Amino acid sequence: MDLVAQLRRGISRQFSTGSIKRSLSRQFTRQSSLDPRRHNLRFSFGRQSSLDPIRRSPQNDRFSVPENLDSTMQLLFLACRGDVKGVEDLLNEGVDVNSIDLDGRTALHIAACEGHVEVVELLLSRKANIDARDRWGSTAVADAKFYGHEEVYNILKSRGAILPKMRKTPMAVTNPREVPDYELNPLELQVRRADGISKGTYQVAKWNGTKVSVKILDKESCSQPDTINAFKHELELLEKARHPNVVQFVGAVTQNIPMMIVLEYPSKGDLESYLRVKGRLAPAKVLRFALDIARGMNYLHETKPNPIIHCDLKPKNILVDSGGILKVAGFGLARLSRLSPDKAKLGCPEARAELLSPYTAPEVYKDEIFERSVDAFSFGLILYGMMEGVQPFHPKPPQEAARIMCLDGLRPPFKIKPKHYPPDLRELIEECWDPQPVVRPTFSEIIVRLNRILTSCSKQAWWKDTFKLPWK
Repeated sequence: MDLVAQLRRGISRQFSTGSIKRSLSRQFTRQSSLDPRRHNLRFSFGRQSSLDPIRRSPQNDRFSVPENLDSTMQLLFLACRGDVKGVEDLLNEGVDVNSIDLDGRTALHIAACEGHVEVVELLLSRKANIDARDRWGSTAVADAKFYGHEEVYNILKSRGAILPKMRKTPMAVTNPREVPDYELNPLELQVRRADGISKGTYQVAKWNGTKVSVKILDKESCSQPDTINAFKHELELLEKARHPNVVQFVGAVTQNIPMMIVLEYPSKGDLESYLRVKGRLAPAKVLRFALDIARGMNYLHETKPNPIIHCDLKPKNILVDSGGILKVAGFGLARLSRLSPDKAKLGCPEARAELLSPYTAPEVYKDEIFERSVDAFSFGLILYGMMEGVQPFHPKPPQEAARIMCLDGLRPPFKIKPKHYPPDLRELIEECWDPQPVVRPTFSEIIVRLNRILTSCSKQAWWKDTFKLPWK
């Protein structure tokens, strides 16, 4: 009983002095402060990270803590000022010694940049992470070396700090003013690495809590010139493409490894998956979807000074957003050699096999010189697939279907009777997949004809007259 009474008195004394409260506060602070997403502040006082490409100008106020700073910002500010007592008081109050700002910088980074020996020693005595890296990969010892603080550098080295091997990306800039406007903070991107990363493909990630699609260029790929050139080419095209029916470019990471391209996330997947579930579509939906694709492709084809030829237009490269709007994607992946603004050839013939599909135009299949009409060919087959509910020459393998169309000159049969097609739609499909490129209509002409078909069907109440099939 005496032991129980002593324990009760001890616990009561801890509550009365607040020691338990401080202990609990410290635990919760540690858990939350290590998550950069909880902070929307960037520490911009004093010297910046040695690898920061922007190098923001230091603030003039060096004598008082600015108002409205959270505990992390206060700790970093006092470390920047060299206020040992202030830093110690904050740590005693339960502020995490390893708490970070938006750029992943800790108080140890800041103190090392400024050369405050006593603050560095205090932080190390409180178990500061000596090898913590900021968003650019810099550590405290690297910052101390960069700014010439020999004493701090020697202290950190004697405690086992290791200078990181810095690797610049192939797109790293030397002048901070040259950092692209689209550059994203990699700490704001959360990729589900547990799912595995497939090279050269887009995968689901989150950017500031919003779902996005991310293509990641790993360290190995960053040393391959062909891969880097393809990455730059795709990025260049995506950056300038702005249209409601073209996939939206969000941004990219080019100053850090791994490099990434970030696009909007298609909440309803791609058209290939959509058709696999739905089968043949109702004619009204086919026309609406066709107009979405045609508008997006017309925008790409009319891009100045050089039209963007997709060269790999297929249902897999057409995305469906939450509102059911189709968006063209996947352009810029085929590397082309421009012979003129309107004519091109595959720049990498050995990669031709990657483009082969039932939607490939004969000119591309045979590695001949081609122009924008190759996309009209693919469009005609996509229209066919939406109306018929199957891909061309199903169930033959895709490569065999491509061979039949491109070498044998055959076209997939229409299984649905002509009267059940909207007026003039079959004729449009047949013109699009004509073997002669000059016969194929441009997308501006396709848009006019689709609108005419849509208007005609509405005026004649054609939708009501069609017999009932399992349209979807």
